Amino acid sequence: MPRPAAVSRNVHVYDAESLQWQTAGKTGLSLKPVREDKDKGRFLGLVSFEPVTRSGLHQHLGVATSFILDGGLTDYQGAIELHEAGINLKGATHDAVAYQRALMVSRLEAPVIYPPETGRDYALHTGPRFGEIRNPNPEMPPDINVPVDRLPALPTAIAGVTRKMIFDYALSKSEHRYVEMGMLPGSSIPAFTTRAPLELWVRAGDLRVGGSVAYANCFVIVEAGATIEISSGFGTLFHAWSEGPTDWASGAKQPELFGF
Repeated sequence: MPRPAAVSRNVHVYDAESLQWQTAGKTGLSLKPVREDKDKGRFLGLVSFEPVTRSGLHQHLGVATSFILDGGLTDYQGAIELHEAGINLKGATHDAVAYQRALMVSRLEAPVIYPPETGRDYALHTGPRFGEIRNPNPEMPPDINVPVDRLPALPTAIAGVTRKMIFDYALSKSEHRYVEMGMLPGSSIPAFTTRAPLELWVRAGDLRVGGSVAYANCFVIVEAGATIEISSGFGTLFHAWSEGPTDWASGAKQPELFGF
């Protein structure tokens, strides 16, 4: 009988189904935090809007990404709809409203600032700041909306593994990548080492990361410096936010997994 794979202590799996909803600001806004740093304004998890609920006017001080799982949001640019990814760049200033129930995967990389008259208890975002808001670039749209399902799934150097580049962070002057990866049943990604934190959200299927198992609506946090393999028994679709390039443990010169 084969020995089970060792579980990496640098890999953490969170099943969002088992997490409790938390009230966020005013009535109608809820959060399921997976990772939260109020000092740095960083967040990873689920966000829920009840119908006709506003986020409140705010300005992003760093990149934020959202993937719409249900419903949609509208701001002065227009609507972001089902299965679209919304990218907010530094300086993006808006007030989003849900006209139907909305559910999304959300990731904040920096704090958000609200007008000073906004009560602290009415702020949706983690670790909010309060002060005067001036939009430094009003001609830049507040959102870059990406229709993920219509992006081409391009083959990678690994058999049975595809990648959709959702956002390469070039506009933010950062060396990050936000991608959707697909894996055929029985496919596997050879061992690689992370140089920076890597965060995953499983959209569908099964995923084995460093010996830990994740299924649909699970989040996986991989620490910097971890060496892991990724495989899928029955096929998977997952999102990945990589804050730096990875290196193949074998020293292979083939292209980097997440498109750096």
